[in-house]
Formats: sequence, structure tokens, C-alpha cells
Amino acid sequence: MSKEWFKRIYVCSKPFIFMIFLQTSYAVNGLVVKSALNKGLNHYTFCVYRNAFAALFFAPFAFFFERKVRPKMTMFIFLKIMLLGLLEPVIDQNLFFAGMKFTTATFATALYNIVPAITFVLALIFRLERVKMNSLHSQAKMIGTLVTIGGAMIMTLIRGATIQFPWTNHDTLHHQTYVNTVSTQDQIKGSLMITSGCFSWASFIIVQAIALKSYPAVLSLTTLVCMIGALEGSERGPVFVTAFNPLGMVIIAILGSSIFAEKLNMGSVLGAIVIVVGLYLVLWGKSKDQNQQDQDSSLNQQDCDGIKTLTLKQNVVESREKTSSGLESC
Repeated sequence: MSKEWFKRIYVCSKPFIFMIFLQTSYAVNGLVVKSALNKGLNHYTFCVYRNAFAALFFAPFAFFFERKVRPKMTMFIFLKIMLLGLLEPVIDQNLFFAGMKFTTATFATALYNIVPAITFVLALIFRLERVKMNSLHSQAKMIGTLVTIGGAMIMTLIRGATIQFPWTNHDTLHHQTYVNTVSTQDQIKGSLMITSGCFSWASFIIVQAIALKSYPAVLSLTTLVCMIGALEGSERGPVFVTAFNPLGMVIIAILGSSIFAEKLNMGSVLGAIVIVVGLYLVLWGKSKDQNQQDQDSSLNQQDCDGIKTLTLKQNVVESREKTSSGLESC
């Protein structure tokens, strides 16, 4: 086996390795936050510090790398950034962590997979998304949205028998077991909070897409959103990244049941499976639409290049004709 073979394998597997590492990091972060919430961490305070540190981290990169491309700040752009800072760092994060406190890290992560479906519905309402009823891609997105909503309802309303895993930690202290036992009332309350956070996050995605058209400095926008969020609270592309979200849910389920003795029931597992099926239907439809848009833009670019070439040839011919006619007159 040559060096080229190993290099080719590394290049092909690198995105998958990075995504597995990223989802594992998300899972560990979710479990640590859940443990801290169980021990009395205030989620409002946590969100403020989280966004403040994020703003401090991104600020130097935004200052140096986008110094020449950063557009002028206007009142309209500033209002968009204020709205973004309210939707995600304040409303979404606080509702998500509050809902996680009433449920479990596994439940919250699984329910959060409905965000792409909600984003599709909101984009449809604001006419940022087009649907062709006779298109298989559009049908997949609509069916996936309905399936995802159905899975969220199953997770919220159906409990079923508790699932015991072989690796579940049975030596947990009594108070920790009590904390990780979720009542039906708490599960419904937490589900409503997490779902509301999903709507806020989906709205953030829509407003962000609009804001980036007038303020394309991504790092600067991220820094400002985190900074304003802290004050108010006082990537193969996105489809490839989103497709790995269920992996984080599986990792959290395994770690949560083995370390923190979180209990899973049949209703949550069944609902999570239905949500994942709906998620992949929506992502499949979105990816096909994106491929179609790329092909259309490529064809348009070829047409433009062809028109430019034809115009250039015509100009050359006309120039030669004028030159020859001028010589004849002489």
C-alpha cells in the first residue's frame, strides 16, 4: 500500500472523522450542562457567560480577517443583528436548557432534530422556499415535515416501558436517580419549552439568511450576535453537517444512561426514530434542490459565457469590416 492510497483514504474520511468528533463533543457538552443544571446551575446565567466568551473568542478573528470586507453598519442592519441576538442566544438557548432541565439530555437532543422541518415551514411561509407539488423532492420535504412533527408528538405524549441497557450505571446515588426520573407533567412542560426553542432557532436561521445578504461578514456577524445575546440576557455544506445530528443523539443516549443513569422509555425511542426518518426525508429533498440549483446556475453561467463570446466575435467582425471599408475609401 503506497502513500497515495493512505492519503486518498484520509482525504475521503476526514469530513466523517471531523463530524464524529464534533458530535461527540456536542454530546459531552450536553451531558455536562445537564449535570450542572441538575445541581442548580441557572440557565440564564449560563447563557450570558456562554455568549460573552464566544464573542470574546471570535472578536479578534473578525477584526483581522474581515477588516477590509466588513460593510458599513446601518440602523437597519443593526436592528437585524439585535433580532438575531434575541432569537438564538436569548430565547432559543434559554428555552432549550430550561426544557433539558425538566427532561433529559437525550430527550432534548432528539427533539431538537425537528429544527430543519420547522425551518422549511417558515421558509415556505415567508416565500424563501418554493414547492412544486409534482416534484419528488418537494413531496419528500413535505412528507418529512409531517413525519417529524408526528415523531415529536409521540415523544411528548407516549411514554411506554423503561428500557434498561446492559451498560446502565446502577450504582448511582439515590438523589441522582430521583433527579433523572422524569414525570409526565415535566416531560410535557419540557417538550413545549424545547419545541418553542426550535421555532426560535428556525426563525434565527431565516433572519440570518436575510441578514447575510446585506452584511456578508460572517465572523463579525457572529461576534455581534453573541455579544448582543449576552447583553440582552443579562458547513460539504449544511446538509452534510445536519445529517450527523442523530449520531449525537445516540452518543448522548449511551453516555447519559451509563454515566448519569438517565432512563429511556419506548415512547421516546419510537418518537426519536420517527423524527430521524422525517429529518432525512427533508434533508434529501433539500440536497436534491441544491443540486438542481447548482446545475441551473452552471448552465446560466455557460449561457452567459457563450453570449459574451458571441458578442466579442461580432465586435471583432464589425471592427474588421469598418477597417476594410475605411481602407477602401482611402
